[in-house]
This record gives sequence, structure tokens and C-alpha cells, in this order.
Amino acid sequence: MSELRGACIIGQSGGPTAVINSSALGVIRTALDTDCITRVLGAAHGIRGVLDEKLYDMGVEDAAELELLKYTPSSALGSCRYKLKDPDEDDSDYKRILEIFQKYDVRYFFYNGGNDSMDTCNKISKYMQKVGYECRIMGVPKTIDNDLNGTDHCPGFGSAAKFIATTCMEVHRDAHVYDTGMVTVIEIMGRHAGWLAGSAGLATWAGYGPDLIYLPETDFDLTDFLDDVARIYRNTGKCMVAVSEGIHHPDGSFVSEAKISATDGFGHAQLGGLAAMLADAIKMETGAKVRGIELSLLQRCGSHTASKTDIEEAYLAGKAAVEAAVSGVTDKMVAFLCKREGGYHCETILQPLDIVANFEKKVPREWINAAGNGVEQPFIDYVLPLIQGEPDALREASLPRFAKLKKVLTTDIDG
Repeated sequence: MSELRGACIIGQSGGPTAVINSSALGVIRTALDTDCITRVLGAAHGIRGVLDEKLYDMGVEDAAELELLKYTPSSALGSCRYKLKDPDEDDSDYKRILEIFQKYDVRYFFYNGGNDSMDTCNKISKYMQKVGYECRIMGVPKTIDNDLNGTDHCPGFGSAAKFIATTCMEVHRDAHVYDTGMVTVIEIMGRHAGWLAGSAGLATWAGYGPDLIYLPETDFDLTDFLDDVARIYRNTGKCMVAVSEGIHHPDGSFVSEAKISATDGFGHAQLGGLAAMLADAIKMETGAKVRGIELSLLQRCGSHTASKTDIEEAYLAGKAAVEAAVSGVTDKMVAFLCKREGGYHCETILQPLDIVANFEKKVPREWINAAGNGVEQPFIDYVLPLIQGEPDALREASLPRFAKLKKVLTTDIDG
């Protein structure tokens, strides 16, 4: 295959993570070092930056600052939740994207995100093929939810799991200070997949974690839940519970449905308030002192507990995307193929965007106990290798030193 010369664009989309910038660095550093990529551009706030022609020239950034992206949480280029319409119904966005690609001679496009981001990637890829514009398009996985199809796990999940397990262990210690009774309910992210809430089981495995864990993979019954809590509280004087925000009734409605206040750009319910709701129900049932804790945004970007394994794999995903595209690959997402027997080993593979976009990978039912209120050992064995290692992050005055990018727009350089 003949060499394809031209510029590349890297964009970030969806919810941030502790390691998404490590993937961005993997793309940027590899692209800057690749001769056939003539210019490396960063899209401000994902695909919106392409549509609005807000593109950063990554080649003018200080190399040392770029390297700090590896240990800088959240989306350094900015993110968005913008749903592209079906091009057969409205192709105006696609025509605009093509216009920008042609203007900057963009021949490589890398999009770093989760399910909806892979949908965006897939749509753009198919449109470019349809109109005959040669541009190699690759998806770089990211999501703390760990629900992308076709990959063993997702960059961002390991660090979030480590944060959740560590926090649960610390809360458990706090909850056992006094000799008075108390019930603690911790609400953890996860709309339809319970990977994050299940990670609280690592704390239990370590000896300081929840007595009960509820995931959205099983139906939730309030009566059974209150019975479980009351039984443990009666026997021990304490009870700690981890619940996924997406737990639902048998009819599919969210337990926290009354607390839903909005939807995001893709029509997904924005959940929250579940811990407080369940805490009220427990207090009415048992009369115990109850504390509801919502981890909320804290679990997404907790870089102070980031997994070194997660950071390195995130970088590897970005690097592999560029290498694959330069070799002639397009219309794929980088995925992980892992083995755990005899020692953990992870390598990258490529999956068609078609099988990734808009499909959710859930926790296997056999990894959840029969009662639906805890996780089994296979879940622990799956997650444990992903949280390993401490990052060698730079600190100043004992505080984290994050990357400080110039973010110079191409319009300011080109005129």
C-alpha cells in the first residue's frame, strides 16, 4: 500500500478519566515522530472542535509539557457529548467535517472515547468512504464504565476501580471508629453495566469493604435489599453497601428514576441521588444511623490513585492506533487481548468499529453471587491485575504537577 501523507486530528469525547490524556499522548507523540504525518492537530472539545474549526497545533507544544499528559487527568483537549445525525437524514455536519479535512489535508483521524464516541467514529469513517475521501479513521478506547464491546477492558477503568476500592476501604475504616451502630451506602457510577460498583468488591477482598454490592446486571428488589441490610446490621451493628447508580426494578425502571433531572446529548439518563434515597428507606426500616455517600465525579479523574498499568496501556492504545493507521488500517478500534493465567499479559488487537459502536459489555451473571448482592472471585481475578502499579508522577510542593498546554489555534498561526 502506498504511503499516505497528510495531517492528523486527535479528538477526545465523552466523560473524562484519569488516563485519557495518556492515550492522547500516545497518539500525539507517535504522530509527531511519524514522517508521513505532516501536522498534528488537536480538536478543541471533540468533534465540535472540527465543526467549529477550533484546532490546536500540537507541534508547537513544549515536549516536556506533552509528556506530563501521561499523569494529567481529565480531557486536556476538552470533551463534548455531541451526537452526529444519520447522514442519510442530515449530512450537513459530515459535509462540514469533510470541508475541514480538505482544508487542512487531514488524512488521519483519531477519536478517543467510549460507546457513543465509537459511533461518531464509525459514522465519519463510513461517510468518508462513501464520498471517496481517503482518510484513515481509528477509534481509541476510553471509559471508566468498562462497557465497550470487543475488548478485554477499557483504559480508564483500572484507575477508577482502584480509586473506588481504595475509597471504600478508607470509608470502612471511618465507619468502624465508634461502637455505635451505623449503615453506610456508597453510590457508584454505572448506568447499565456494573463493573465500577463491582470493583468495590476489591475492598471486601482486602478485608475492609462493603457487606453488600448491587449491580444493574440483576433486578433490584427493595424488600430483599432492606432485609439484607437489616440482617447484617442486627448481627454486627454495622453494614456497608455499594450500589450502582443504574440498579433497576424488574420492569427496567431505575430505582433512582424520581431523581433523574436531565439527559446528556445522546439521550442517556443522568442519574444520581440513589444513596440518599436508599439511606432514607433504611432509616425508616431499621431506625439506624445511616450515611449516604455519592462518589459522583470523584471516581472519574482520581489520578492520585491511578494505576500504572492503566496509564501504560492507555498510552499503548494511542500509539497502536497511529501505527495501524500509518500501515494502512482504517475503520477500526484498538482493543486489548489479555491473558491472566501464569501472569498477566496484555496486547493490542484491532476490532471493526461496527461491532463496538453502541454495544454494551456487561458483567457476566456468573461473576455475581446467586443472591445478586455481591461479586464472586472471578470478578476479583479479572480486575486485580488492572489496578497494579504506582505512577511516577511529577509533584511540586507535594501537589500534582499537571500538563500546561499552550493550546495555540491553527487559525492564529495560519491567519
